[in-house]
Amino acid sequence: MARLVVLLMLALAGCGTADGVRMAGFSSGDMQGWRFASGKRPTRAEYAAIVAACQDGAVKASQGKALDSCLADLGLRRE
Repeated sequence: MARLVVLLMLALAGCGTADGVRMAGFSSGDMQGWRFASGKRPTRAEYAAIVAACQDGAVKASQGKALDSCLADLGLRRE
């Protein structure tokens, strides 16, 4: 019984690590080089909200276009 508990704990720890790595890759790598028209860098929360709006189809003018195009329509520019 103790072995089953240990295996279960290891499996749960492995699942938590995979989710953390995926979120860390999304939040740090993709937002590099993007700025608002004012020159200010977006926060992680701002960038995540803008990307979510693009992916959910909330921006009608950018539906079916690349993510970079949608981000540009919402005021973000590459450095």
